[in-house]
Amino acid sequence: MAQVGSIIKGQIIDEMGNPIVGVRVVDMVTADSAFTDEFGVFLLTSSRDIISIEAEKKGFVTERASVKGRTFLELKMRFEIEKLEEEPPMEIIARDHEESIEIMGFSPVSQGAVSCDSYKWSNSSESRQKSKAYGNNGSYNDALYVEVNTESYSGMAENNYRKVSQEPLSTFSIDVDRASYSNVRRFINQGQLPPADAVRIEEMINYFDYEYDAPSGDDPVNIFTEITDSPFNEGNLILHVGVKAKSLEKKDLPPSNLVFLIDVSGSMNQSNKLPLLKSSLKMLVQELGDNDKVAIVVYAGAAGLVLESTSGSKKRDINAAIDRLNAGGSTAGGEGINLAYDVAMTQLIEQGNNRVILATDGDFNVGASSDVEMEKLIEDKRNQGIFLTVLGFGMGNYKDSKMEILADKGNGNYAYIDNITEANKTLVKEYASTLHTVAKDVKIQVEFNPANVAEYRLIGYENRMLESEDFNNDKKDAGEMGLGHVVTALYEIVPVGKTSKKIAPLKYVTTEKEIPAGILTNEIATLKLRYKEPSQLESRLITEVIRKSNSPLKSASNNLRWSLSIAGFGMLLRGSEHAGNANYDLIIKLAQSAIGKDDDGYRREAVQLMKNASLLEKTTAQR
Repeated sequence: MAQVGSIIKGQIIDEMGNPIVGVRVVDMVTADSAFTDEFGVFLLTSSRDIISIEAEKKGFVTERASVKGRTFLELKMRFEIEKLEEEPPMEIIARDHEESIEIMGFSPVSQGAVSCDSYKWSNSSESRQKSKAYGNNGSYNDALYVEVNTESYSGMAENNYRKVSQEPLSTFSIDVDRASYSNVRRFINQGQLPPADAVRIEEMINYFDYEYDAPSGDDPVNIFTEITDSPFNEGNLILHVGVKAKSLEKKDLPPSNLVFLIDVSGSMNQSNKLPLLKSSLKMLVQELGDNDKVAIVVYAGAAGLVLESTSGSKKRDINAAIDRLNAGGSTAGGEGINLAYDVAMTQLIEQGNNRVILATDGDFNVGASSDVEMEKLIEDKRNQGIFLTVLGFGMGNYKDSKMEILADKGNGNYAYIDNITEANKTLVKEYASTLHTVAKDVKIQVEFNPANVAEYRLIGYENRMLESEDFNNDKKDAGEMGLGHVVTALYEIVPVGKTSKKIAPLKYVTTEKEIPAGILTNEIATLKLRYKEPSQLESRLITEVIRKSNSPLKSASNNLRWSLSIAGFGMLLRGSEHAGNANYDLIIKLAQSAIGKDDDGYRREAVQLMKNASLLEKTTAQR
């Protein structure tokens, strides 16, 4: 890709001052483009200086604007006076019960107004009540819709320092989920700091790509390690661990059997939910080959099949089915998952990529299945070769805690789509890594050498920690890596002769255990990694010795310095007691020194988020 020459950020609004989502913003010279998010905000990066842009979206008059060296641009778009075509009704072509009820769906009929259409859905339970968003005449009324914030996040205690003399082994499952970073970005872009439990530091670190060497041997993964000085606590060291999965050319990818499981309940009827979801899935459809196939299952008050398994060559038919999706009703998530897995099983491809892709705001509030039953089903199907990917959308009733668990149980990954640019990153640029697994149940175990390390702390991965004995237990589930995936982890190390002062002196043990004679004093630790081939039940082991060879922070790689800046960012957002000397000036300076190759502008965007978070923190402190 071409090197980035300039970046322009801006907001696009309509004639009434409302933000417009999904506007395509194009550099008039290079044709580089970006899309606006739910706040009408775009971030356009170009391979040369941006002189002028064009903004286009159906239903609006295309506008052009001169940039003239500006870094932020506000642009107003006028409505295009034309009659919008009504969408054909959504047809349910398969039912799981004989009974049926009416569920409300939406079809646009005019600018700013929405009508209700009734569709027949299968359901074995009693009728659902209409959403409060409906007026007496059956029309949808924004003024009647009251959003109650019921977002939920799993609470977790931060990893503490461990004494090597007592706990020399650190064991955890790798994590390639990236939902936390884009969700944190959503909060900051809205002008508020995220809840501490929404900040999972490992997901923030792993949102970014790193320049690790690809594996060259028989193993599908390669390990990279590096040590430097800690900028957060003087005298401490940072151990950086990177893992890179192999890549394949698109033409060499195994065929995919995909089932889109789409939430079309009433809570999805917002611009940053179902409309964004539909655009995202159509981008994914463009990546499919002729040997791939897709089915679409939807659920609201009940579940239905709206598209039978269809060849990836029939993109027009698939996109037409996506276009017909409308939102209305309550949420029967358990019923939908059952149907989706049934469809996936009937089309199972041996040695292929069999996967259910759940797209939702996570609001599973109605359904026959309990959470435990749903998780058990997902685990059982995982063992039969059908994995689960979860895509989260929206805000207000977003159920991060539930969605992360479902993805973990299904040997899949979990992403939060907050705008069309994020959809492009997850489903187009990272298509292979998002959907094609090359190594499953990937676990890491680090044995620290007591001759050189007094204490250690794993930064992040709190909900991925494993018991020491889990490492050799092939029945213990762990994380998955897709084609080209990278995983990064950081340890803060307290060298022998220093203390973290976080662990009080022991009463009955006055000295450390005697270091065995002949121990290798030039080794910091030994790292072991276990993984399974996607179709195998037995794991393979990779071992690497980490030697005593740290370099000053200023001489460390961009990989290490960037990951460290993001770790510091996460600790500040969480209010970590282990942040030490970390502050926004420090992490911003560290991040700016490690931007490196940033063709898509993700790292530059992160630096701006740090600056915005710093301002928000100061504003909050003044209240």
